[in-house]
Amino acid sequence: MLDYSILDPEGILLLNPHAPLSKEDFGGLSAVVDAYLADHATLQGLLIHAKGFPGWENFGGFTAHMHFVHEHHNKIRRLALVTDNYFAAIAESLGKHFTSAEIKHFPFADYAMALDWLKAA
Repeated sequence: MLDYSILDPEGILLLNPHAPLSKEDFGGLSAVVDAYLADHATLQGLLIHAKGFPGWENFGGFTAHMHFVHEHHNKIRRLALVTDNYFAAIAESLGKHFTSAEIKHFPFADYAMALDWLKAA
């Protein structure tokens, strides 16, 4: 399950995954993000706040996730990974090869600091 919202007018997408991700999670997320992007050129930032990566519900969830990343990676200026999980370091390293977004890792407890970093861009 994926909770999400967009801070407007800041243009910051907030994601909070807390159960295995499904195809439906990304269908709803895509609709919200695409509606925002219809009126804005980019998202100022993306903040992912999670204790750890919950994985995917099934292969459909994985492919929907990859499709979402493919369609939106070039429309995000900054990415804040807010987690204590080791996966963040891997995602930060890999992300530099797949997106032009500036990526920064923050400890899970530093949500406010990460949000301030995104707002300052």
